[in-house]
Amino acid sequence: MRGLLRRGERGPYPVRARGGLLALALALTATGCVTVHGETALVPTATRGEAATALKRFRSAYNEAARDLDPAKDAAVLAGPFGAITQDTLRSRKAENPAGGAGASPLEVSDVRYLIPRQRGWPRWFVADTDTNRDVDDDPARDTRWLFLFTRSGPKADWRATYLAILAPGRIPKFRTDGDGYVVPATPGALSRAYATYLQDGKGERFAPGQHTTGWREQRAKNAERPGWTIQWADEPADSGAFRPYALRTADGGSLAFFASRHYERRTGAQNVAVTPPLAAKPLLKGRVDRSYTLEYTSNETVTVPKSGGPVVFLNRLQGLTGAEGS
Repeated sequence: MRGLLRRGERGPYPVRARGGLLALALALTATGCVTVHGETALVPTATRGEAATALKRFRSAYNEAARDLDPAKDAAVLAGPFGAITQDTLRSRKAENPAGGAGASPLEVSDVRYLIPRQRGWPRWFVADTDTNRDVDDDPARDTRWLFLFTRSGPKADWRATYLAILAPGRIPKFRTDGDGYVVPATPGALSRAYATYLQDGKGERFAPGQHTTGWREQRAKNAERPGWTIQWADEPADSGAFRPYALRTADGGSLAFFASRHYERRTGAQNVAVTPPLAAKPLLKGRVDRSYTLEYTSNETVTVPKSGGPVVFLNRLQGLTGAEGS
């Protein structure tokens, strides 16, 4: 972590708040009947049937892993920031409850809308906009939709849930579609890097005031003054490989973007303070805790980006503990 952690203490790397993706030369069309050049042919990223199968496979593995608190059960259906958050949350919960989570309510989805773009090359992706059993539909304050962004790194790879956004129905924008009803992808830009810069010094990309921007910086400033402790933060972009960002063009000319970032919090106690990491950090802890420890978080962000001018608006940020190191 630049400027805060020594390299020996670990750098790059939700709950609420690795792996590279290959570019392949040849790919099959959605029908599987014609071979095309995957880098230049503009094709739908998936059929509706393929998207539905991917969502079903994910949900089955996700529920099994949640029941057993076993990250191995859903590792094959996860990737990117959502994968990192989910996997390490399961590890922490398993340490706290070795018997498992048999009482967990299985995730159910309904009223699914598939947002499938056309694109050239790999990785390919789509979004499943779903209603779930994790909200209260007749209560506007607690009614939500879960948007799962799935990615696939190549023709022989499986679809994996890579991002998740939990949004009130009224906050989901209308999307631009082409003449055949496919959504239109957009260029997400350097949002991850801009956000890390903003959190460090308040400068860079224009972000609208709110809980995840001005509010988070203000909260950090307050926490830094806790008696007996020195607390430092560092932020890094996470925008390559499985953590690459994605965006869909909205009807108003802007975009809905998904991106990720990493955040580090070092806590150093005074000589008369007992320095003990949180219980959730212990299964992830590396090294021996002397006077300080560093917590590593991964964030999965969803924002709207205006067509021109105006600030980037946060719609959702899911964050989870994904590492800890003593020093």
